[in-house]
Amino acid sequence: MAIKELTFDSVQKVNDYYGIETRHPLVSVFRLDGGRPVEEYVVHYGLYALYLKETKGCILSYGRTKYDYDEMTITSFAPGQTIHIQPAPGVTAPKCTAIIFHPDLLSRTSLGKNMSRYEFFSYTSNEALHPSASEIEIFRGVLDMIQQELQHAIDVHTKELIVSNIELLLNYCLRFYDRQFITREEINHSVVKKFKTLLNEYIEKEALTSGLPTVAYFADKCCLSTGYFGELVRVETGRTAKDFISDHLIAAAKQLLNDVTLSITEVSERLGFEYPQHFVRFFKAKTGKTPSQYRAA
Repeated sequence: MAIKELTFDSVQKVNDYYGIETRHPLVSVFRLDGGRPVEEYVVHYGLYALYLKETKGCILSYGRTKYDYDEMTITSFAPGQTIHIQPAPGVTAPKCTAIIFHPDLLSRTSLGKNMSRYEFFSYTSNEALHPSASEIEIFRGVLDMIQQELQHAIDVHTKELIVSNIELLLNYCLRFYDRQFITREEINHSVVKKFKTLLNEYIEKEALTSGLPTVAYFADKCCLSTGYFGELVRVETGRTAKDFISDHLIAAAKQLLNDVTLSITEVSERLGFEYPQHFVRFFKAKTGKTPSQYRAA
């Protein structure tokens, strides 16, 4: 049997699916109280959505390890994403509180120009946010303010007030994620340790044939999305994942350059650079010296 497919590209479509009254054409805040059973389906999103999932007993994966959490979780989706929904064992009708908003709502606003900073929209479902009790209160409080605004007739202030509160909500989510990265120190440390091992192995054995190492490659190896992986590395090491890779490439380059039997071209090839001049520019940008100047020092 073919899996049911839905396209949520308008607030009206989402509201109609869940039986919610539409108070604004570009934004909706609603609660699902468990009255609708879960079915398997695929959703194609054409808008932004954040769900505070209140059903407990979820099993979520971080890397290759599974963790059981009884806390509620917040998941977020963005236009262009496709999500596969499946019933959870023992959960017949989940409860959640949600906000959805169309990209058109952000047109000509500062938030619209800065949406790329909220990288958690690109995180996968196993990288959901696990808010504390106080964080849940804040999340719900901001949603209540948006909900109250939706009760009023639309006027010249409506868009500004709603968008400013959505921005406030997203900024709080950024803070909550930063807290989560910090409190999961043991998980983070194991991921960074694995990253170091994989990176060293890649530079030593694969760069020559596969090219320069990328953040996306190691994120996939750690079973994490690129955005979540990058933030985890940044919080744990104080360096971006890209800079972390660059540091290791420079260390490996210096070691290879100490072998005077290797030409600059051979060194660049072993590190995965397609052209020697790219390696020269990279090395000088990071060390202040060309490879030849480093050898002569």
